Amino acid sequence: MSKELQPSVQGVIDAAATLQNVVDLSPLQRSEFLSDLFEAEVYLKREDLQAVRSYKLRGAFNFLSNITDEQKQNGVVCASAGNHAQGFAFSCDKLNIKGTVFMPTTTPKQKVRQVSYIGKESIDIVLHGDTYDDAKEYALAFCEKHHKTFVSPFDHPLIIEGQGTVGKEILDQCGNEPPDFVFAPIGGGGLSAGCCLYIKSKNSNVQIIGAEPKGAPAMYESFRKGSVVRLDKIDNFVDGAAVREVGQYTFEILKRLLDDIILVPEGRICTYILEMYDRAAIVAEPAGVLSIAALVDYKEKIKGKKVVCILSGGNNDISRMPLIKEKSLLFEGLKHYFVITFPQRAGALKEFVNEVLGPTDDITLFEYTKKNTKEAGPALVGIEIGKKEDYQPLLDRMTKYGIDFKILNDDPTLFNFLV
Repeated sequence: MSKELQPSVQGVIDAAATLQNVVDLSPLQRSEFLSDLFEAEVYLKREDLQAVRSYKLRGAFNFLSNITDEQKQNGVVCASAGNHAQGFAFSCDKLNIKGTVFMPTTTPKQKVRQVSYIGKESIDIVLHGDTYDDAKEYALAFCEKHHKTFVSPFDHPLIIEGQGTVGKEILDQCGNEPPDFVFAPIGGGGLSAGCCLYIKSKNSNVQIIGAEPKGAPAMYESFRKGSVVRLDKIDNFVDGAAVREVGQYTFEILKRLLDDIILVPEGRICTYILEMYDRAAIVAEPAGVLSIAALVDYKEKIKGKKVVCILSGGNNDISRMPLIKEKSLLFEGLKHYFVITFPQRAGALKEFVNEVLGPTDDITLFEYTKKNTKEAGPALVGIEIGKKEDYQPLLDRMTKYGIDFKILNDDPTLFNFLV
């Protein structure tokens, strides 16, 4: 990384001036629920309230505002199926630059329509490949062939400086009472690197904690090995922060300035999506609550402290809510699946319901096919319990009444096949 290309604090300040009449000054809101839960003063930086419902337009607009007239004339390109595409489209429309967005063919139609709506006539959309990596590879080849400029989602000084304006706003909004902790999500690292760059230069006492999905620990593994690594496989559930490889710029900054990095289980992320909706009517995407879900690991350290969590986005596909609820229940130990072999006699199921199930246990799935030539038949049974402490008594009652059962939650291969 050459010195002349290094992101700088002055670059963040310049980016703030560039974005002054473009992005909203997102609120820094105290969360009563989180403050009570963690016995701290917890504030949310509400980037989900931006025009494109995420912080991503900051970096994209700053980048496109600073390229040459020739680059603008030739056109620009990005690869994304999510928030970066929307920020890019918004910026192209505002700056009157022709842009092309490459998205995987698997991108939900709702997201394709939204990018098209935001970008209007300034945007062309090309669907290519089954994955983001396929779309990105094709986009880079397209740029080289047609001499267009590629707009990285995170790994460029102008992108990092644009995202860093979130950190500048946090310190400005806190005034004379700076936070003790800032929790920031990490995908490719643009937002967290920009915030570290600015906040640490102004107040080195502020601890900045990165939160990364447990199923996509690209920055964590890079830290552990001392250089940027490319993961062979990731869990794409936290799609706004699931990357195989972080940026070189972002890695160098975070390795130097980040205080800690936490891997957050996807199930816990789902729990906090539901909690924020139920408690505060906030619709957050999985990556949006990463920083909030990370508080669990710091519960003792943040007691009595002032904490800011960057709620980075709210582009949550409503069709995913049943899956989010399921993942949360499984993680919290409130939903369990079994293969139960019932004797094929009258009253067997009635006995199970009356004698084995507890007062707050609920059957949520029951798939059973009677085999006339057999004395017993297996059933796939899903049971939701009132609290996780009810699980062992349920198992004890099944044993007491001689129920033949197999637990599926502990067998990932069988679980994924049957459920």
